[in-house]
Amino acid sequence: MITVGMLHSKKHPSKVKKAFAWAAVAKMEGVNFYYFSPRNVNFKTKVISGYVYEQGEWIQKDLLFPDVIYNACAMKTDEEIDVYTKLSDIIPFTSHSVGNKMSVYRRISKMPEFEDYLIPSVRVEQPEIVLNALTKYKKVMIKPVSGSQGRGIWFIEQDGEQFHKIVDTEKTTTNRKQLISDLQDIISETDYLVQPYISCRTKEGNPYDFRLHVQKDGEGKWMISLIYPRIGTMDRVTSNISRGGSMGVLRSFLEREFGDERRNMRQTLEKFADRFTNEFESTFDVKFDELGIDIGVDENNKLWIFEVNWRPGNDEIVFEVAKNLLPYAVYVAKQNKTT
Repeated sequence: MITVGMLHSKKHPSKVKKAFAWAAVAKMEGVNFYYFSPRNVNFKTKVISGYVYEQGEWIQKDLLFPDVIYNACAMKTDEEIDVYTKLSDIIPFTSHSVGNKMSVYRRISKMPEFEDYLIPSVRVEQPEIVLNALTKYKKVMIKPVSGSQGRGIWFIEQDGEQFHKIVDTEKTTTNRKQLISDLQDIISETDYLVQPYISCRTKEGNPYDFRLHVQKDGEGKWMISLIYPRIGTMDRVTSNISRGGSMGVLRSFLEREFGDERRNMRQTLEKFADRFTNEFESTFDVKFDELGIDIGVDENNKLWIFEVNWRPGNDEIVFEVAKNLLPYAVYVAKQNKTT
């Protein structure tokens, strides 16, 4: 019987919602499953002090190394990263990084079929780069190159000699000198990119995008597990669920926002997810288990790629995700044993 291990930085699985989902799916699939963190790995004995879900509670046991590891989150400390790296050398991992926003941008720019869906993006090496973008586009977004969940995103709009800025829900107006100073402060600590603002809003004015959640199945083939709109609040310019947005139902959302074009839009999103995923993965030397592709639609119904995520988390669909990812983990383990 295949054993799947979930590697997470948190010590106890009760603090990780997806751990229970994986344990429940593993029970149904007849797969051994346990949860563990880096601090509980002994490389000398090849034993891990992990947690097994039995009779309604998590029980800690000494267990042999698993056949495959679902690396569920990023490691934080040097010690955790060291354990993570050593394990990845001897046991297959299911998840692999797509890289940061700029590396993903450069990769897609070399994919002829999808280059036109890219939002022009430039790394912010100095404040003048943002000012030049504002002169060209009037409204821009600046984002951390390695950011996630909508953190650290700025919206800036030029209005004559004034600049209107929105960070989270805080709106401020500033002059050129102060804006340059503010930009210098943030880019001195973190790498940022700037891109034109793409207006993707509902009829009521809420920001939104579509999350195309694709996963591998038990045969190692891509499938669309779910497409859903993420709808932000009026006072924000992004729709990230972790920043106050909500998850909508695709069918009713398309009916409300696209009317007679709803079926065409659904087909467009589905075809895009299928074509893009296979082409994108083919540019890598690794195989992915899942991707979250965030798509915006402007006022002309043109699609834009907002972001590509390799760990597209959403606590509302952890069971649906586990139902596909656990069979894929078993597939990876079996493939590894035959090579």
